Formats: sequence, C-alpha cells, structure tokens
Amino acid sequence: MQQDTSATGAVRLTRAALQDLDIPVPEYDRSAVSVGIVHFGVGGFHRAHQAMYLDRLMNRGKNLDWGICGMGVLPGDAAMKQVMAEQDHLYTLVLKHPDGTLEPRVVGSVVDYVFAPEQPEQAMARLTDPATRIVSLTITEGGYNFSKSTGLFDHTNPAVARDLEQARAAAEGREAEPPGTVFGMVVEALARRREAGTPPFTVMSCDNIQGNGHMAHQQFTAYARLRDPELAEWIEANVPFPNSMVDRITPVTTDADRQLVTERFGVVDRWPVVAEPFAQWALEDAFADGRPAVEEVGVQVVPDVAPYELMKLRLLNASHQALCYPGFLAGYEYAHEVCQDPAFVAYLLGYMNREATHTLRAVEGVDLDAYKHQLIERFANPHVRDTLARLCAESSDRIPTWLVPVIRENLAQGRPVELSATIVASWARYAQGVDEKGAPITVVDQRRERVMAAAAQQDEDELAFIRDEDLFGDLAQHEGFTRPYAAALRSFRERGARVTIEDAVARFAQ
Repeated sequence: MQQDTSATGAVRLTRAALQDLDIPVPEYDRSAVSVGIVHFGVGGFHRAHQAMYLDRLMNRGKNLDWGICGMGVLPGDAAMKQVMAEQDHLYTLVLKHPDGTLEPRVVGSVVDYVFAPEQPEQAMARLTDPATRIVSLTITEGGYNFSKSTGLFDHTNPAVARDLEQARAAAEGREAEPPGTVFGMVVEALARRREAGTPPFTVMSCDNIQGNGHMAHQQFTAYARLRDPELAEWIEANVPFPNSMVDRITPVTTDADRQLVTERFGVVDRWPVVAEPFAQWALEDAFADGRPAVEEVGVQVVPDVAPYELMKLRLLNASHQALCYPGFLAGYEYAHEVCQDPAFVAYLLGYMNREATHTLRAVEGVDLDAYKHQLIERFANPHVRDTLARLCAESSDRIPTWLVPVIRENLAQGRPVELSATIVASWARYAQGVDEKGAPITVVDQRRERVMAAAAQQDEDELAFIRDEDLFGDLAQHEGFTRPYAAALRSFRERGARVTIEDAVARFAQ
C-alpha cells in the first residue's frame, strides 16, 4: 500500500495505489494502452467527457490503442502537466446526483501529457507519430482566433504572426523556433506528415461553437493558407474536421472537492473532476484514419450534428447566460440557487419556449419539451454547485456565439426578442463591474477593458454597450431589439435584477 498521506489514511493517487482503492478503477491494463489521440486543452470538461467515454470503452477491453496524450500550450497548462505526471496521468471523476449520491471512479484513458513550451520536440513527435490518428480540441471559443463580427481568422494576433514568421524562416533555411500556438503546431505536424507520406490525422473539435468542425476547418486552413497555399489545399482535400455536440455541466474543481475526494473515498487527488450525471456527445462520422467505437458507450455517431448543436447551444448554453448575470446581480452565488427560484425558472422557460425553440430544427429522438424541463432540473442540482461567476466568465466569446444568432433569426422573421434583449441587458449591467450593493464585480473576459469601458458609457448613451460590432454586428441599428434592450437595461440599473425578471415574466404571461 502507498504510504499514508493524511490523518484519515488516504493514499496518493498513482498507478501503484489503484489496487488499494475502494472505488472503481480502470479494469484494463494501462501499460497496454498506446496513444492514438492528442488532445489540446486538458481541463475539467475534457476529463469529465471525452476521456471518460474512452475510459468506459477501454473498460470493455476495447480500443486500447486510442489512449490520450494531453497537450498544453498555454503557461497555465504547466500546472496540469505537473499534476498529471505525479499521478501517473490518473484522476478521480465524481458524479454528483441531485439526491446527494456521489459516484466516483478513477479514469485512466489519459496516458501521457506534453507541455509544448518546455517540450517542443516531444510535442512534435507525438503529433507526427503515425499512431496519432486524431487531434482533438477543447480550447474554448476564444481559442479559435476569429473575429466575432466576421468570423474570419485574425492574422494580426501576435502569437500567430510569430509562428508564421518562424515558419517562413524555416522554409528559407534560416534558424527558426518551434511553433507556439495550436495552429502553428497542428499545421506544422500536418506538413511534416505530408512530406513523410504519413496519413493525416483528423482534427476533432469538442468546443461549444455552432459548427465547431466547420469553424476548426476554416481557422486551421486559414492559418495554413497564410503559411503555404499549397499545403492549405492539401489539408482541405485530406483532413476531416467532424462537427460534434458535447454536453456535461462540469464546475471548476475547488479545494472542497479535493477534500471531499480525500475524506469520502480515501484518495489524495490534486486535481479531481466533479460533474453532473448527465452526459451527451453527438459526433459526425467523418474521420481520416479510423476512430474508437464510442457509439458502444453512449455516443451518438450521426451523419448531421447540426440539430443537436442548435438544441444545446441555444437552449442550454444560452440559458446559462440568461440565468448567470441577473442571478449574480440578485445576490445568488450558484446556478442551483437561481433555478430553485420560481421567477427565474419561469424566465428561463419563457426564453426557451418563446424565442429559442423557434430557431431550432427537428432533433431526431428528442422530446424538446422534456429536454427543456430536464435542463432546469440539471441546473437546479444543488450538489454540482456550479458558480455563477464561472458562467459569467468570457461573455464576449459566449453571447455572440450562443445568443446573438437567436436574436438575428427572430428579428428577421418578425418574432419576439424581448427576453433575449433582457439577457444582453443583464450582461451590460453586470459589465459595469459593481453589484447592486455597491460591491465590486470581478469581470473575467478576454475583452474585459473593452466591454467595461462600453458599460461605463451607458449614462450618456444607453446603447453604448451594443455598439461594438465585433460582438453584436448591427443590432444597435434594429429598433425591434434596441427598444426592449434599452427598457430592460434601465430597469436593471434603476430597479434591480429581481424586479426586472419578475416584470419580464409578467409581460409574456399576459
């Protein structure tokens, strides 16, 4: 047995300790697992979702050649590299059921982790290895480096410009540094595989972006075109970018979660993952060199992901934005608190029924009414403890992707947008950076200065926040949107979030 590391007799999570644990552990021989997937963005969601499905498949004795190598490119990824190495790349996944039941398991499908800034040669070796047949991504919406208004690749990004310059230097025979962005690394690896005659890998996005495969295809080929048009044409012709829809609420790991895993299950895990029981993955069946048989463990492998994407992005993701800003302003801390409040529940269902549902396509095998009520039940799970602060973060990546398309489509069809306008107004009020009691709000957003500066101008210009065309396009020119938006913003600022939400519910209930 491992040496005790706490007064409770808990043991540090390592491969050697697995035989001593009293919770489910990998039933397969991890020494027989080889890498078939390189994944950029190993965070809580990836480990609660894609890695979990592969672990489930391996527990059936299948696809041991589809192990995962995590790949970190950002400075913050160094911490994940260290923890994964110390724990033999194992971690504990704890599902928190609404009735308080805890369902733990140790996941073993991740078998390596490379921190590219410190290990550039190892990173490129993994990406060019013929055994690597899929490169998957959870790099967040902002990681795709596109303009919110045009959707086009931002070639002025300094890190991207640096990678392009280094690629030019290498092509000219000059000394060059290794690529540092996900675009530079993936395209460099594909270039080397092409030159060596190695089949290309599939690039599989698992991010919350409508048409995430199409987006990845557009952005990676745009980078490749800037580097080498001929290479870009080869990628266009040979590299698949399947679309996918992924779903599982996965809060940020807290010290309380670490303590829970230690005290309840006897495991010292520096970076466990907690999640809700629900999980869904719809995946387009488009791969260059095979894929794991994930349909055997609950993944919906389908010819067209679009209906599933729209359902999830415009109902679940946009509803998260609908509840987080007014909920935070009303004094709540967690999503479940908001979704146990009847006024907020009516508001969320109103948005889903009156505005979002009209923009959806039929989803085979899904009862949309039941799905919407299931979302409320999921949000209301008190044991997941998903913070509103997490949901409020990076709004400038989320609102334009998840909600603005709903507004645009409904405006074009002459349908209501009042509740969507209220959601945007709640963000504009939140972005002022002060709550209703005068306490400061920590706004977390890549465009923090920009959105807060716009919010600060609302005394002089009540439409200042929505004049940012990168985020909202020309919505500030549409009276059908600006009229309810301005009314909601005034109400949030003058009367507060609760009254504003109650009034909104009362209006559509009439």
